[in-house]
Amino acid sequence: MRHRTGWLIAIQGLLLAALAVVAPIAHAAEKYPARPVRIIVPYAPGGATDITARQLQTKVSELWGQPVIVDNRSGASGNIALELAARSASDGYTLFIGNVSTNAINETTFSALKIRPSRDLTGVTNLIELPHLWVVNPGVPAGTLKELVDHVKKTGVRLNYGSAGVGAYPHLDAVKFLKTAGIEMTHVPYKGGAAQMIPAIMGNEVQFMFINMASSLPHIRTGRIKPLAITTAERRPELPNVPTTAESGFPGYGTNAWNGLFAPAAMPKPLLNRIHADVVKVMESPAMKESLAKVFMTVVVNRSPAEFQQFVLQEVKKWGKVVIENNIKAE
Repeated sequence: MRHRTGWLIAIQGLLLAALAVVAPIAHAAEKYPARPVRIIVPYAPGGATDITARQLQTKVSELWGQPVIVDNRSGASGNIALELAARSASDGYTLFIGNVSTNAINETTFSALKIRPSRDLTGVTNLIELPHLWVVNPGVPAGTLKELVDHVKKTGVRLNYGSAGVGAYPHLDAVKFLKTAGIEMTHVPYKGGAAQMIPAIMGNEVQFMFINMASSLPHIRTGRIKPLAITTAERRPELPNVPTTAESGFPGYGTNAWNGLFAPAAMPKPLLNRIHADVVKVMESPAMKESLAKVFMTVVVNRSPAEFQQFVLQEVKKWGKVVIENNIKAE
């Protein structure tokens, strides 16, 4: 009996100790946030990831009653921002908006990366998906992907194609397309993402690229960028004369990219769940969906942080295979 009583006392002691640890964390999650929150963006202002961050910034700030600051840290294909976010305190006051390039591709592509995004950051939720376009400078004598391929093969011209950096999904998608088409172009990477890619193609610094619709459509409407094909299953009403990649003879070539919210991996689960619930609430609001639809983004969120993290791990595996098969390496 004494042995059993002692055992019960020990168990009660452990439970009380566990509660002493969990209770403050749960309380902190309930009180969060008590000061401004920073959202790190791995690119310069103006691109799709930055647009997503600033849309979220406004609505989440209203919900939390605290300032939310967007901190653009471009460079090194997003790795500067990745490392900064991964090494930040896991108290919820530093978050990160990443995408398929930063959080699914970079850890395979960059051998010098000092962190592992899938290990050192944890997913909160997916945020959006957005359609992409294959585009050219208006001076290129091609109106479709097939015409572009025929032009390069017939003339032997060596065009330049732009991307958001070595190993970024616009680079990998272009590599896959050029390999299938049997043509070669010169890769020109831009550290600042779409914010630098757009001026480059309008200025004829590069002639071809894979770019998101939100960033490129205003310039397509003014005739400064020429679209060849879109990645969606059906044509978009905004661009009724632009065929899909399937209609163009290249089904499945091009990624409808995603942007997602991440936090340092050591974040306590109650706080992670609290941030997830608040962000999903904001993202699924009619006002947010309507606002993002204006820039051609579709809200896509996850039921839990664990669901999103599992998706990210699957993306790491999928894109890692593409990187290895095409011997893509970046320093």
